[in-house]
Amino acid sequence: MGFLNLLTTALVPVLEVLLITAIGLLLATDRIDLLGPNARSSLNNIVFYVFSPALIIANLSDTITLKSLATLWFMPVNILLTFLIGSALAWILIKITRTPPHLEGLVIGCCSAGNLGNLLLIIVPAVCEESNSPFGDSSTCSTYGESYASLSMAVGAIYIWTYVYVIMGIYANKNVKDSTSIQSSGETSETFSETCTEVLLPSENGSASEESANQDGLPSTIFGVPFLDTTIHQIKNVAAKINLKMVLAPNTIAAAVGFIIGTVSPIRKSIVGDSAPLRVIYSSASLLGDASIPSMTLIIGANLLGGLKRSGISISVIIGIIAVRFIILPLLGVAVVKAAHHFGLVGSDLLYQFVLLIQFTLPPAMNVQ
Repeated sequence: MGFLNLLTTALVPVLEVLLITAIGLLLATDRIDLLGPNARSSLNNIVFYVFSPALIIANLSDTITLKSLATLWFMPVNILLTFLIGSALAWILIKITRTPPHLEGLVIGCCSAGNLGNLLLIIVPAVCEESNSPFGDSSTCSTYGESYASLSMAVGAIYIWTYVYVIMGIYANKNVKDSTSIQSSGETSETFSETCTEVLLPSENGSASEESANQDGLPSTIFGVPFLDTTIHQIKNVAAKINLKMVLAPNTIAAAVGFIIGTVSPIRKSIVGDSAPLRVIYSSASLLGDASIPSMTLIIGANLLGGLKRSGISISVIIGIIAVRFIILPLLGVAVVKAAHHFGLVGSDLLYQFVLLIQFTLPPAMNVQ
């Protein structure tokens, strides 16, 4: 494939997405107001609860089998690596730019969590439908590409609400505690010298010696707690921060249903296929799922209207997040996927490798914003 054909194949899907995004932005303006805040919220709920789950069920039930699971196991690992590497880069960015404490959790969320659902479902089928696509037949490519993107969406949702959400919550609680301690320190500063003087002065009944004895015994009280109890307590604290309602989102449940339909042969034969007796269920889910991609693209464009306003985040932090998401992570992603292919962890399927690479190049997830 020549350079010009390759450039056209890569550019046309992006232009299609940008065109539909621009239409969504235009529909959200005050003059037209077809995708205002209320309409956008309603359409987003329909996509979240109906269109996306239907698309995931249709794609996974048609392509996932017990044999294909042996080749897809690396995708959850790859997504986890994007989160871990992004978090490490975010920590470095926070130290370099001296990010304000109340924005540290947001920076980590933006650097670690990519838009693994919406954009993959939009870009991958668009690339497959090009006549010069390097991934073979457009119909087969679109089917498997949407399946990979659907699995990525489900896995990404689990990681966002079990990993990123917890980290952002920890930083938010830390910021609240720091502000509370600053306020309380101002109230106690006036009596601090008096308190210290009273403790150090000996009393007639020997209270000072008793206090010193208690202080000597303090370390044994703190460190005497069994390690297992401390570990269990920390696990309970982390588990309490996990939003199970969001972990078990419709997309996650739809992925589980799609896996069951695809891997259980009797169910698959009764629902998937031209001769399946219950094929109307699959065709209905596929019909609903077809509406998810244009709807999500319009919503993304409409949401850009709010992003045109000025932000209170410093320009250095914004540039750092852009560098992490679009320069450093993609370069590391190439190294990760190439290494995985070299050691036999990833097969020779070019479309599968392409999706793994894209997972390192996506903008921040909408859920962390």
